[in-house]
Amino acid sequence: MAKRALLTGITGQDGAYLSQFLIDKGYEVFGVIRRSSHRGVEDHRLRWLGVADKVTLLDGDMGDLSSLVRIVKETAPHEIYNLAAQSFVASSWRQPIHTANITATGVTNMLEAMRAEAPEARFYQASSSEMFGLIQQERQSEQTPFYPRSPYAVAKLYGHWITVNYRESFGFHASSGILFNHESPLRGIEFVTRKVTDGVARIKLGKASELRLGNIDAKRDWGHARDYVQAMWLMLQQDKPDDYVVATGVTTTVRDMCRIAFEYVGLDMAKHVVIDPAFYRPAEVDVLLGNPDKAKEKLGWQATTTLEQMIHEMVDADLERVKNSETL
Repeated sequence: MAKRALLTGITGQDGAYLSQFLIDKGYEVFGVIRRSSHRGVEDHRLRWLGVADKVTLLDGDMGDLSSLVRIVKETAPHEIYNLAAQSFVASSWRQPIHTANITATGVTNMLEAMRAEAPEARFYQASSSEMFGLIQQERQSEQTPFYPRSPYAVAKLYGHWITVNYRESFGFHASSGILFNHESPLRGIEFVTRKVTDGVARIKLGKASELRLGNIDAKRDWGHARDYVQAMWLMLQQDKPDDYVVATGVTTTVRDMCRIAFEYVGLDMAKHVVIDPAFYRPAEVDVLLGNPDKAKEKLGWQATTTLEQMIHEMVDADLERVKNSETL
């Protein structure tokens, strides 16, 4: 019998790549999806990867415990991957209550549904490097103290610790992946890497002349989502649950990431990038640099895609989209 996996956030970047990965492993994949009048549009990432017709989507909501209990009961999953969140940091200041309800309390709802209907399932929680915030160590590991600097990061920290609490209180096989920034052609347009690659494509094709950005001296540890979903799966294959930093171990400024994208299409970023204070965060996270040694040692995992390879892939995808007037 095929293993069954239940994914929240299945229509997001990570959910789409994880679905593809699990399907290739022979899993039966189910996804929780909010009811929308735009049905047929929200699964565009799954369609882009060619797996939309290979997953089963079920109406539910992270804020509605009853729907999650029903879905867990119906699907009887062996593995649950909780990827759902209000995941855009900038929006978390404009929607702090919504962010708390979905990104924080929503984790408890899913854990409660699991406790009621599938306590033997294995659970993955998508934690975030943003929890480190004002960094307390030069390289952030599983032992680094957290110092969140946004409502999003605070909500993620709650989700992280409630997962630990259920693991220790109820004996759940529940693991958290503290993922550093991971991108791809499926990244939302509001995130800086995708904003850059889309902007570069539009400028190259004569659709725009400038790209407005905020703090381009911020440093991030960027990897490819396609690599990172493998780490999620590996965590749930271990005998004992645990928490793992998933990162490349290399940090790069937004400025250098932009340079890679502009140079790839033969453009000078200095002629097109405009610094706009409107894009600065109320509380800035200046540097993030992950220490993935534990994941490498215990999971046998390490990133395989370089930043340059990833940015080139994203620029190519956006050039094609802009030429065809597509949005993603």
